[in-house]
Amino acid sequence: MTAKKLWIWLGATVAASFLVLIFYGVEIYRTTPPFPEKIVTTEGEVLYNGQDIKDGQNVWQSIGGQTVGSIWGHGAYIAPDWNADYLHRESEMLLDIFAAKDGKVYKDLSEEEQAKYQVQLRKELRTNTFNQETGVITFSPERAQVAKELAAYYTKLFMNDPSLDKTRSHYAIPKNAIKDSARMQQMNAFFTWTTWVCSTNRPNDNVTYTNNWPYDPVIGNQPSTSLQMWSGFSVLMLLFGVGILVYYHASNKEEEESEHLPAEDPMRGMKPTPSMKATLKYIWIVSLLILVQMLAGVITAHYGVEGEGFFGIPLDMILPQAISRSWHVQLAIFWIATSWLATGLYIAPAVSGHEPKYQKLGVNILFIALLIVVLGSLAGQWFGVMQKLGLVENFYFGHQGYEYIELGRFWQILLLVGLFLWLFLMVRALLPALRKKDENRHLLLLFVLASVAIAAFYGAGLMYGRQTHMAIAEYWRWWVVHLWVEGFFEVFATVVAAFLFSRMGL
Repeated sequence: MTAKKLWIWLGATVAASFLVLIFYGVEIYRTTPPFPEKIVTTEGEVLYNGQDIKDGQNVWQSIGGQTVGSIWGHGAYIAPDWNADYLHRESEMLLDIFAAKDGKVYKDLSEEEQAKYQVQLRKELRTNTFNQETGVITFSPERAQVAKELAAYYTKLFMNDPSLDKTRSHYAIPKNAIKDSARMQQMNAFFTWTTWVCSTNRPNDNVTYTNNWPYDPVIGNQPSTSLQMWSGFSVLMLLFGVGILVYYHASNKEEEESEHLPAEDPMRGMKPTPSMKATLKYIWIVSLLILVQMLAGVITAHYGVEGEGFFGIPLDMILPQAISRSWHVQLAIFWIATSWLATGLYIAPAVSGHEPKYQKLGVNILFIALLIVVLGSLAGQWFGVMQKLGLVENFYFGHQGYEYIELGRFWQILLLVGLFLWLFLMVRALLPALRKKDENRHLLLLFVLASVAIAAFYGAGLMYGRQTHMAIAEYWRWWVVHLWVEGFFEVFATVVAAFLFSRMGL
């Protein structure tokens, strides 16, 4: 297997992978659940306007979003998934209403009699009442009544009703998580629409917009055949791919012993350049961030036991679970990213033996920029969750509500700029080594490619706006979480390790 063939295989694998991502990305844009102009009753009463739903999405984001329960299954789980919670409550209330119309109590009925009302419930919830021409979703009077009752329940929960103190504690939601009744009404609109998406069949289909998620057999939300087939197929393909790699390695393994193992570490005699020495402070910051992240993790974990405080201290009044969890996740990303930045900045001059002019200055400027992003974004998240920012200001400077990209859009942009500054410092230091056509050149090219990916693919988090459809925003968040955090960071680490082992003659 020559280097040329390896590059071809790498290019083909990457191209095929991204073709799949792009294909399904296009499908998501094409088949997103409809966003209504308004939700009305059959009698013409307007329950919610479309703008209420969009603003409600921003309200949900401002209180921590995916760090406080979840929507469509994406998020944290001290609090429930709000769609699963809403749908279950809605189903129970509708069943009671249907039975009461016939002078009966649903829970007292036999299974056969209950089945009759469950069929009625499924027809009520799964029938798609969205009018493509008018952009209107229509609710029956019974469903509208339940929507109002659930709005009252969630208002009590997220504001300050004493009767729900215990429930709030179980969910680690502080009192007055939402302080304004107008905002609460908007978030109720968002909950109502996102749950409608979970229970309504797609046009000319028998599965909901969320593929029958969440699981709730009472309304017929059970895993579809296609869902089970593709889940099984993906597992089989993973095993098949691993099998091919194992087979190739086993059939081509050659027993060899190097006769030229170095007597000592070839890198031990390396003399650090000024810019390499300047990376030391990055490592100190990494250590500090790890310690703070651990502290935030301890506090977050304890909220799962004592939802309103920390060993009797009412900590949720100044540091609610939404903030401690957000900090815990963001600090992990920050210290991992910082360690990779420091590694790259240290390795680049060491590899090439070249210290570009003003390289140390660039390393120091990047360090200051990194501190600004870390401190600014963490402070912004606190102000956002504590409801001290408007919805627009919260999106740009506070809490975006999406796990792994909680930081406000302004800090997001600054971080992306910093990553490209890092890439520039890396490449200019590596250029002399890249021009040499020696045995290390291929690993160096992989190193540069991994560095480009770390800088570029964080940009996927900028592909959605403040009120972008949730399905589309989730698609791009998926890129950040699974390609940037869990993918290219690992590629970068692997390439660095391979390069160091190669340089040490191992």
